[in-house]
Amino acid sequence: MGNAFRLDQVDGSIALLTFDLPGKKVNTLGRAALLELAGLVEHLEGRSDLRGLLFRSGKPGQFIAGADLKELAALASATGDRVAEVIDFGHRLLDRIARLPFPTVALIDGNCMGGGTELILAMDDRIASASPGTRIGLPEVSLGLLPAWGGTQRLPRLIGIHHAIDMICSSTVVAAEQAAALGLAFDAVPSDRLVEEGVRLVEHLQGVGDWPERRRRLRGPLGLGDDQLRFAVTVAEGAIRARTRGRYPAPLAALGAIRDGCNRPLEGGLAVEREAALGLIGSPTSANLIAVYFMKHRLDRDPVAAAPGAVARPVRRVGVAGAGQMGAGIATAAARSGLRAAMVDLDESRLAAGLAKARGVVASRIKIGRASPEDLAEMLGRLSTSTSPRIFADCDVVVEAITEDEAAKTALFREIGGELRDDAILASNTSTISISRMAASAPDPERFVGLHFFHPVDRMELVEVVRGDRTGEEAVTTVVALARRLRKTPIVVRDAPGFLINRVLFPYLNEAFRLVQEGAPMDRVDAAAERFGMPMGPIALADFIGLDTVAGAGAVLAAAFPDRAAPTPIIGDLVAAGRLGEKAGAGFRSHAREGKPAADPAALALLERRRIGDRPPTDKEISDRLFLPMLLEATRVLEEGVVREPSEVDLGLILGVGFPPFRGGLLRWADAEGAAGVLDQLEPYRDLGARFEPTGSLSLLASSGGSFYPRAEMAASPEG
Repeated sequence: MGNAFRLDQVDGSIALLTFDLPGKKVNTLGRAALLELAGLVEHLEGRSDLRGLLFRSGKPGQFIAGADLKELAALASATGDRVAEVIDFGHRLLDRIARLPFPTVALIDGNCMGGGTELILAMDDRIASASPGTRIGLPEVSLGLLPAWGGTQRLPRLIGIHHAIDMICSSTVVAAEQAAALGLAFDAVPSDRLVEEGVRLVEHLQGVGDWPERRRRLRGPLGLGDDQLRFAVTVAEGAIRARTRGRYPAPLAALGAIRDGCNRPLEGGLAVEREAALGLIGSPTSANLIAVYFMKHRLDRDPVAAAPGAVARPVRRVGVAGAGQMGAGIATAAARSGLRAAMVDLDESRLAAGLAKARGVVASRIKIGRASPEDLAEMLGRLSTSTSPRIFADCDVVVEAITEDEAAKTALFREIGGELRDDAILASNTSTISISRMAASAPDPERFVGLHFFHPVDRMELVEVVRGDRTGEEAVTTVVALARRLRKTPIVVRDAPGFLINRVLFPYLNEAFRLVQEGAPMDRVDAAAERFGMPMGPIALADFIGLDTVAGAGAVLAAAFPDRAAPTPIIGDLVAAGRLGEKAGAGFRSHAREGKPAADPAALALLERRRIGDRPPTDKEISDRLFLPMLLEATRVLEEGVVREPSEVDLGLILGVGFPPFRGGLLRWADAEGAAGVLDQLEPYRDLGARFEPTGSLSLLASSGGSFYPRAEMAASPEG
């Protein structure tokens, strides 16, 4: 027997089972823990002296994070029989818990996810801690899986099919009060009263005496009429297909399991769930999504490539120079995260606009129930403004977020340098300009670092932390910790033209512009990218970013890599005509206030004057030419040591530009194609120039049969 569980008794006749994995910050349901729990369940099955069982976590504010994902990921390469054993083991164990000879109550304090939620669904009732950290969910579809230990069958029987479909097929997480309102929990109470209220609920269940009948009812068919079931499923299926575009099979598989199992007895429903799950575990999509999860999990806990002993300095107050879209977004993120923030701009009207943007961020979250009016008041209370940089005098970190103009930025650094504390860190939100070069204008190059946020700041998770030639390790470590405090995922990159994201994005955009100059319709170029899985096509993306911004970044990268920058004068023409994209109401397309972007004769006329081809490329050619140069540039980034490893490239592109997670990232996609296969795809385009020349690292992988990522290892089943 292991030591993950402790069995005690309260009030003499009620068992209290505490789950507390030793040496771990969170509880997960790995093989060893499940085997230990199975032994305890066998013991409890023979206890005729107990009136009930309470189940809790021994980790305050953390209940169960779900299954052990390392074991789950390893199942991707296991045999079908082995996967079936794992599912059957979970079904049998939770069914035995559901049949214990006394009422069972889960006491939930903190995150309860995945397998943890399926465990509590097997119990007679649940009480949740009314803490902001308590959340209950079944997020398996976000990993390309479905809840395979009874979740697709027990949840609809408990809270109804509509709410269950939302929680399962959209990975919706509910807070304690919402869980109580849905009937998922009996009540939401303060965490220090969980055991007391649990005892009371067990006594209530014993007193009323209907818990055996309730169990029988929840093991029976849900009893929906054909029309009810058809309506619920049809509406959900339409929403899922619109959201996933058919690229993520798990939500539809989970919906199918609910549909086909809910009107059967529970045993029949579990058999349906088992077959649906077997069709997903080990699929390429699931393997890629799990890989993405691990990449992010690892990066979120990365100690950073800093010198031994480098420690992050505490940050209590953040300054932001600039109240535009980026500056206001950064200041808002800081204030929402509990930091005091100071925002500076040239005049009160710009500051007022920045404050309006800050209010808008929180107001939009209030509208969808993710924030409260109190949150808005608290955020505004922590955010101060001024037209004078003297307000930066007590800031620990000051972030410059003005226009992408090196002369303007360096002039600002010289202006505010005298206002900063000697130990303050100065960061630039530049997207392309050299941190090493601008450091000459900073008060102290060791305390000068790049901190590149992405637009819109409130929704984009990635932050590039750019280490200049003279940037100190303490500065890097401090701003990485700050980025995490702002709920961002930081990736540390070496100072190089375009850093990581713009460096790899530039070939994609550059090739798109080249394609439309060759006669490819803009809609076909965008459609090819969307079919690949991008959230929007490159032409739409350029209009969204702003064509002046695209032109500026493109000029930096074209100067750095002239042999790989195909001439695209159409961008300069559009900018000169004032067609800057969405923000100007016109770019490649017309952007009216209402309706979708539309083709614009004025832009098409400009394009026609720059036409350089007479044969529009095929859809395959468009897709190849968009993504192959992007891949080649990613290999160069690795070769030059701009980042440390392939996962930083892949996660950066997923979080920074929306590269499709179901492909696992750009380099994982290359592994799926095979390096030799990529070289074959490049061959027809070699006459287009250096941007389609294979790199040394790719050629080496092709000749050796290697890959960017190691192969997955086999897993053992819980019973193995």
